[in-house]
Amino acid sequence: MMIGRHHGSKLAGAALSAALGQRTFATASVARGFTGEATAGAKFLYSSPARGGAAATTWLRAPAIGMRCESTLALGEKEARPQQQPAEDKRAAAGEKAIASYWGVEPSKVTKGDGTEWRWTCFRPSETYKADLSIDLKKHHAPLTFLDKLAFWTVKALRYPTDIFFQRRYGCRAMMLETVAAVPGMVGGLLLHCKSLRRFEHSGGWIKALLEEAENERMHLMTFMEVSQPRWYERALVFTVQGVFFNAYFLGYLISPKFAHRVVGYLEEEAIHSYTEFLKELDDGNIENVPAPAIAVDYWQLPQGSTLRDVVLVVRADEAHHRDVNHFASDIHYQGRELKEAPAPLGYH
Repeated sequence: MMIGRHHGSKLAGAALSAALGQRTFATASVARGFTGEATAGAKFLYSSPARGGAAATTWLRAPAIGMRCESTLALGEKEARPQQQPAEDKRAAAGEKAIASYWGVEPSKVTKGDGTEWRWTCFRPSETYKADLSIDLKKHHAPLTFLDKLAFWTVKALRYPTDIFFQRRYGCRAMMLETVAAVPGMVGGLLLHCKSLRRFEHSGGWIKALLEEAENERMHLMTFMEVSQPRWYERALVFTVQGVFFNAYFLGYLISPKFAHRVVGYLEEEAIHSYTEFLKELDDGNIENVPAPAIAVDYWQLPQGSTLRDVVLVVRADEAHHRDVNHFASDIHYQGRELKEAPAPLGYH
């Protein structure tokens, strides 16, 4: 017996629908993605009666976001996992709304060595360290070449307006200093990163070393923000200085990396001097020696009961290490070599 093509496809479709039943071409969680009238529409998708008593599938036009909520497999996985993490429970108890995401990216639970919960999201326990306070603070690179002298006197010229503006307000001075000091490492790391991509070669670890320096300087800023709040005109000054310095340093690094690193080396020498003056003001009682901010205690692994003086000591030691790294990088370029030819001082604190 001959069956027409159109009639045969109808019979095949009816047989397929009857065999697969009500859940044809659907997931177990589709209905969960709808609310209100959309829920009734989703139920109709499964239970629409067909002529002759066989189950049939009826397609509905529905919002794509509601339909593509989750798959059957994902539903089983989610039901097997806890519904909320402890941190989410705390936010819910505090009345805060959890950040919803379709992508399932969940924050990892981080604990200290003693098992207590880690309270910082800006850095991890593996990034903390004890500062080396034994470093020589008096080391100085004597400027001999033209570029060295240019770098030295450029930094000296930048110091005079800073002294006039901040005078003896060392807390605000430290904040301004760190907004500038955190720029060179990021710019240098960025340009080395692009160079590595262009040349299809490794950087010898210098990209990471310079980005570590930038992050460390930014942590200095986050620490001093807990001690002193900038005024509105100081914030405006940061916008101006950062915009000018970023572009100037970017251009300087493109033209001469050895000059750029030498400038940073001399900037760090001036930072050591500024923090030494900060310590003198603390010792003389002109600045209150308040307790160390909690973020500083965890970042530098300071003992409980540490004070602002302890924080200034470790920050000054950091600046001395940055001084050494940048003078070293400049020396490599002066010898006609590339940074990748010398192992980068990763983790040098």
